[in-house]
Amino acid sequence: MRQLADLWVANQDFLDLGGNVLIVILLTTFLMWLLILERYWYFRTAHQQEVSQVLDAWKERSEHSSWYAHQIRQGLISRVSIDANRNVPMIKTLVALCPLLGLLGTVTGMIEVFDVMAEAGSGNPRAMASGVSKATIPTMAGMVAAISGYIPSVALERRVRTEVEQVADQLSPEEVTT
Repeated sequence: MRQLADLWVANQDFLDLGGNVLIVILLTTFLMWLLILERYWYFRTAHQQEVSQVLDAWKERSEHSSWYAHQIRQGLISRVSIDANRNVPMIKTLVALCPLLGLLGTVTGMIEVFDVMAEAGSGNPRAMASGVSKATIPTMAGMVAAISGYIPSVALERRVRTEVEQVADQLSPEEVTT
């Protein structure tokens, strides 16, 4: 229990050193990872049911070669693509937003340094240290958050592309015979 309390105090000190922008980065990172985990959960559970429903709908058709059949096939593939891609653009946006929030923290920290310099003069490095930490810590946190979400977002994009291609292959008119 003591270790948990020490961890809480260390995190609180880190948030205090980084300023308010660090809290926004933390919330953005939490949302990003929530969406990433939701997508992995979707592919683990609901995606296979969706693919089965699409394949069953295609197999129930009596013919697969007319213009209407091709339009229905495209609609079924689009349905799988839309469901598989849900939240992926938001994840990519949050990944791109994290370094920008870090930059915002840098700017606000530097403004604080300049305020201290205006009030206390430039000869007091101790007074400027708080602003410098508020300028550097959010930058680091924004970059770490972005890097932590970049790799899973690329993997999700690749998985979506692969899954949609597999469904398109399975709905091929040549492979399905009735």
